[in-house]
Amino acid sequence: MSVNRAQRVDLEVVTDLIPSRSRVLDVGSGDGVLLELLQETKQVDGRGLELSQRGVNECVARGLSVVQGDADKDLEFYPDKGFDFVVLSQTLQATRNPKLVLDELLRIGNRAIVSFPNFGHWRVRFSLLVKGRMPVTKDLPYSWYDTPNIHFCTIRDFVNLCEELGATVEKATALDANGQKIGLSMPWWFWNFFGQQAVFLLRR
Repeated sequence: MSVNRAQRVDLEVVTDLIPSRSRVLDVGSGDGVLLELLQETKQVDGRGLELSQRGVNECVARGLSVVQGDADKDLEFYPDKGFDFVVLSQTLQATRNPKLVLDELLRIGNRAIVSFPNFGHWRVRFSLLVKGRMPVTKDLPYSWYDTPNIHFCTIRDFVNLCEELGATVEKATALDANGQKIGLSMPWWFWNFFGQQAVFLLRR
């Protein structure tokens, strides 16, 4: 089954961060697009954890090793440093306890990769300021009453959380509304304002 990369501009960034033949745990696997891409392009030894039965079924249909589980509850059963990389892609904002989940990712993997939509993006701010309504964008496509996202954060918020947990940011990438990388030399406030989503590579 082919992977439609156009739907998720962060996939290529995440994939580029992972060396070939790494041991990878994909938390919040969804339909398995990322894990399949990693297996096809990097020949990783990949495993996945997905909350929805529908997502698990789709992953299994792709031939992926994915089990049903809740990131908020089930990560504690994974051993320390059991994987080279643990990936949480576009899922952090949907967890009930993001701080605990991130702490577990850093325990389980030698490195953690986290991508998320940036609630500090200027379009989000504009919608709140001018329209007085919760924003609906390409990366935040749900209405406020039916969204699975319960803990929105900005890039600056995430950096602060990493500092609280003693996590080192090895690499970070902000992507604008067109999926283009924002220059690494730009300060955090610039990323926070113009980055529609971000990808972080972390270690403890």
